[in-house]
Amino acid sequence: MKAMILAAGLGTRLRPLTSDRPKALVEVAGHTLLEIVLRRLSSFGIRDVVVNVHHFADMVVDYLKQNANFGMRVEISRENDLLLDTGGGLKKAACFFQQKSDPANEPFLLHNVDVISTIDLARMLQFHRDGDALATLAVQRRETSRRLLFDDHNQLCGRRTGENAPELVRGAGRVMAFGFSGIHVISPRLLNMMEEEGSFSIITTYLRLAGQGQRILAFPADNYYWRDLGKPEHIAQVSADLQQGLAALP
Repeated sequence: MKAMILAAGLGTRLRPLTSDRPKALVEVAGHTLLEIVLRRLSSFGIRDVVVNVHHFADMVVDYLKQNANFGMRVEISRENDLLLDTGGGLKKAACFFQQKSDPANEPFLLHNVDVISTIDLARMLQFHRDGDALATLAVQRRETSRRLLFDDHNQLCGRRTGENAPELVRGAGRVMAFGFSGIHVISPRLLNMMEEEGSFSIITTYLRLAGQGQRILAFPADNYYWRDLGKPEHIAQVSADLQQGLAALP
């Protein structure tokens, strides 16, 4: 199984920690966010990873070289001129997942660099396969201004931002709202369905495809530890959680 780590963002919410480094190299308890995600992927047997870079890109490249890629095969996808967002970033790196030597229809993982969790990736992968999904998103019932909407069959049917009216892309009975964790399992056939161009969110692609009847599923992750590391106070909270034994690094 291969994976992509989304690490190209400017990290504006993490300032001043990102004033002189990319968010991927911000540290928690002496370990960078990139190291934490790479070691976590490695613990599930993933060895082939592509990392997209933009802000202080060369620092990420040098850091990986200095650490021998943490024993993994790591490729870099540079977004030099334009930050491509999650969808555009994946589309640019698509060739990494479409090599002739890859097993047919082998799903891959997409993981934000600025989240930490104990989500069982092996179980999530099996859930994805059992559901014959195009994409599976780890979600939780938590407060957030951006919610994804799923029906009784855990299939994506829309989204809601803030207090705005729900945006539904297909009919559904009872609708459930979840916060997205930034962790996806994706079937490679999705790559040829990405019609959007330039910089775009992959959520836009998911909503379009869900409206066309494609299976975009929710993987319930309420029973796992998860934290967003997008702000300095979030870094401090995870550090406190580690000290109290509420979280553990891979």
